[in-house]
Amino acid sequence: MPKGYVIGHITVNDPEAYKEYVEKDTPILEALGGRFVVRGGQSETPEGRAENRHVVIEFESYEQALKAYHDPAYQEVADIRRRTATSTIIVVEGT
Repeated sequence: MPKGYVIGHITVNDPEAYKEYVEKDTPILEALGGRFVVRGGQSETPEGRAENRHVVIEFESYEQALKAYHDPAYQEVADIRRRTATSTIIVVEGT
């Protein structure tokens, strides 16, 4: 079965307040089966437009990735990200 991924492209607008999101989202997503493959770090955008920060979280399936994203506990914490950053979140099936 193909894995599922939650991919975030994020520009943090309030770094101090965003720290709370990172502290709270990590245990929730890991408990839901997520494994952080990419979380920030150096990046370059040789074509197109992108946000400043990139996150890739791997799940055992696309369905599990969707379930984690829609989880009520995660959505509550996601409100912190929505207030403190500009972001695009994508859920995608792997190969």
